[in-house]
Amino acid sequence: MAVVVWVFAGGGEAEVRGLIPFLEKNFPSCQFERKTPARLKPGPKPGKVTGYGKTGKSLIEQITQELPIALQCDPKKCDLILVFDDLDCRDVNSQREKFISAISKITESHDIPQYIAFAAPELESWMIGDWDNTIAKHPDFRGRHEKMRWWLSTQKNISFDDPESFSKYDQDRDCCQDKLSQLIVDSSILLELNFDMQSVRFSKGLHTPLLLLKIVPENLQKKCPLFRELYNYLHDFCNTKMQ
Repeated sequence: MAVVVWVFAGGGEAEVRGLIPFLEKNFPSCQFERKTPARLKPGPKPGKVTGYGKTGKSLIEQITQELPIALQCDPKKCDLILVFDDLDCRDVNSQREKFISAISKITESHDIPQYIAFAAPELESWMIGDWDNTIAKHPDFRGRHEKMRWWLSTQKNISFDDPESFSKYDQDRDCCQDKLSQLIVDSSILLELNFDMQSVRFSKGLHTPLLLLKIVPENLQKKCPLFRELYNYLHDFCNTKMQ
């Protein structure tokens, strides 16, 4: 019988389109079911609010709303509640405790294991950590990826050996001072003196889902401690449950 993992993820469609296939590829013993953000359906009603873009406090509110409904509909179907969010330079322990506290108030979830995972500062750090297998190998960045890496590391102080450490917390905006994914976009166009419609800029919606599937987890574990924690937990959980 399949090991069922309910995934409550922050961010938008691009992140989830990449995250779920990544999990399915690397942990085939588990069946991952996406609970948030809700899938966009054709012809949404005017003014209808979706879960896209919700992180941090907003994601907690959405979990508080959606988890009880899911548990009521399928009370014995879930083996693990997996929460995944961009850390956005917030304190990892504080953020994790906020999610744990919110879920603990849902009585029906008490007997279900839970894991709170983060991408720091956001999902694109995984591509930075395994650049040679992601950006560097994608045909859209052929002949440009060396310049992109040079600009990101020397001009924006992004560590390719420790990408989770990038940027600092902006208390006024409750997020990072600099957005990693936007800097990758900038790197793909700023160095092109003759940039035109023939050139392809990095796209969070297009490239992130595709490149996540190119990551070699063994490489990333050496550079991203939070990723390593997530990977090891799911590896052990999925394999142990199947025994």
